[in-house]
Amino acid sequence: MATPSTVLDVDAMTRARALVERPARRERMWPVLGAAGLLAVSALTFATAMIMAPPLTSEHLSPDHRVK
Repeated sequence: MATPSTVLDVDAMTRARALVERPARRERMWPVLGAAGLLAVSALTFATAMIMAPPLTSEHLSPDHRVK
């Protein structure tokens, strides 16, 4: 019977390494598409509000309409 060259249990070390490794994560596209869609909708809403808003008008008083 051959003795192992180390006192560590090989099976336990393999199991520990498997537990420590992180599984590969898949990247999801829904959050990215949701953020892009929300940005597009908000940009279109802002553009529509700017187009539909009444124009700014300012009236300058002539010097003879000053308050006395």
